[in-house]
Amino acid sequence: MKKWLISAVVYLGLVMGGYAIYSSVIDESETASHTESHEKKETHEHGAAVHTESEVNVTANYKEKNIEITLQDKTGKPVEELEVNHEKILHLIVVDEHLDKYYHLHPTDLGKGVFSVQQELPTGTYKAFVDIKPKKLSYEVAPIAFTVGEPKEAHAHGLQADTTLTKEVDGKQLTMKLSATKAKEPVTLQFDLDESTLEPYLGAMGHVVILDDKAQQYLHVHPTDHDKPVFSTTFAQPGIYKIWAEFKQNGVVRVFPFVVDIQP
Repeated sequence: MKKWLISAVVYLGLVMGGYAIYSSVIDESETASHTESHEKKETHEHGAAVHTESEVNVTANYKEKNIEITLQDKTGKPVEELEVNHEKILHLIVVDEHLDKYYHLHPTDLGKGVFSVQQELPTGTYKAFVDIKPKKLSYEVAPIAFTVGEPKEAHAHGLQADTTLTKEVDGKQLTMKLSATKAKEPVTLQFDLDESTLEPYLGAMGHVVILDDKAQQYLHVHPTDHDKPVFSTTFAQPGIYKIWAEFKQNGVVRVFPFVVDIQP
C-alpha cells in the first residue's frame, strides 16, 4: 500500500512539473511573438519595408492635365476616413519612368473617396504613390503605373550613384551626409544648408522621399528633430536609390535630388 501511494505521489509530481515547464515555454513563446509583432509594427510606422495586406484599393487616372485618385475598400465602397498626416490627408508623389521628373502634390478631396489635382505632365510613363493613413483600414503605399499620351518605347536608363553629395538648386547649395551606406542598418541623413532661412514645410523642417531604381520601394521620411534637418531611416535591400530632399527657405520650396549606392 505504501509503495503504491509513494508511486502515485511521484507520478503526480512528474505530471505537474511537466505541465509547469510546458506552460512556461508557451508563455515565453507567446510573449516573444507579441514582442516581435509589436516591433514590426513600430518599424513599419517609421517607413521600413514591412509588407502588410492593404485593405484599400487605389487607382490613378490622368486626363486633360488632371490627376484623379480614387480610394475604395475591398467591397468597392469609398474610403473617406483618413487621418491628417503632416497637415494633409493625402500626399501624392509622382515620378516618371527614369526618375528624372518628380512631383509632390496634394489633391483636393472631392468626397466619396475621390481626389483631384491639376498637373500638366509631358507624354510618358509614370508611377504614382498615394501616401495616406486610413483610420480603420490597413494600408501600404504601392506604385500605381499610368501613362500620359502615347509614349514611345521605353529605353534602358539606369541610375548612376552621385560622385558628390552636394547639390545646387536656384542658387541654393545643400550637402547631404549619410551615417552609413549599408542595407538593413539604421541610417541618419543630415543636410547642411542655410538654416537661418529654413522654414517649416507641411509641419516639419523638411521632407525626404526615397525610391529604389525600379520605383518599387517607397519611403517618406520626416525629421527626427523638430528644429533640425536630420532624418533617420533604413534601406531594406542593397541597390541604387534616388533621394529627393525638400526644404522651404524664404517661402520657396526646393527639391534637391541625390542618387546613392546602398551596399549589402
